[in-house]
Amino acid sequence: MQPLKDKIAIVAGGTRGAGRGIAVELGAAGATVYVTGRTTRTQRSEYNRPETIEETAELVTQAGGKGIAVQVDHLDPKQVQALVTRVEQEQGRLDILVNDIWGGENLAQWNTPVWEHSLEGGLRMLRLAIDTHIITSHFALPLLIKNPGGLLVEITDGTADYNNTHYRLSLFYDLAKTSVTRMAWGLAQELQPHQCTAIALTPGWMRSEMMLEIFGVTEANWQEGVAKDPHFIISETPRYIGRAVAHLAADPDVARWNGQSLSSGQLAKVYGFTDLDGSQPEAFRYLPEVQELDKPADATGYR
Repeated sequence: MQPLKDKIAIVAGGTRGAGRGIAVELGAAGATVYVTGRTTRTQRSEYNRPETIEETAELVTQAGGKGIAVQVDHLDPKQVQALVTRVEQEQGRLDILVNDIWGGENLAQWNTPVWEHSLEGGLRMLRLAIDTHIITSHFALPLLIKNPGGLLVEITDGTADYNNTHYRLSLFYDLAKTSVTRMAWGLAQELQPHQCTAIALTPGWMRSEMMLEIFGVTEANWQEGVAKDPHFIISETPRYIGRAVAHLAADPDVARWNGQSLSSGQLAKVYGFTDLDGSQPEAFRYLPEVQELDKPADATGYR
């Protein structure tokens, strides 16, 4: 079954990580997905990583949808406007907008006070996390609201409840991720009169391409990463949050979530989907109940 057949999506920031997982799962549900990012097979962004938007688009098509790669720097209003104009000309509508633009990991200086943190790097991080999302929404939402039922998903790190009681180890990173959650809430107020929905969504401990490299493992042998950190046992694939977005997009009653801060693990329990291994990891329940209490790593009952 393809509940999103004939639906049109933009996954802004779909080169790798959560964006790629989301794009692929939207494709598996039948959607046409415009995959944007800065890195192509002929040009790399400052990230300097090998994953490309073309690869993601091909994975979308292989999954059963239609993937269309478009190189976009979401800090450039003209490029974003051109993207939306293209979508409108080619499809005449937009049903799903996923703002997953980021790219700031290499700029974060963890456990470093603001007066010691690179100001240039910190402000760049905020631009990548906040300005990109606002610019994209500014141009894309007029197309989204042309039809009732449109969905905006703002991807961040951490639920509102978790971030309200946990400092995210850098003022800039903390502001970047909590601001996106507030952004989703604000946009929910603006979209509601148009019968559209905005949601903030976070993965748990996600095994992105970068995270797998940090742990020196591949997706095939990821459990060996527990030797480096036993709590890695609660981690999840990028496809898990992808399935969360696909189920939200297919939910005729998605408006019940308008303005809320949600997690992949939370929605798995509601919609009944699983990660690729058939489990349902709940990282944001595990972290405070196990890891932060210095209990032995044990995902029993949490996945």
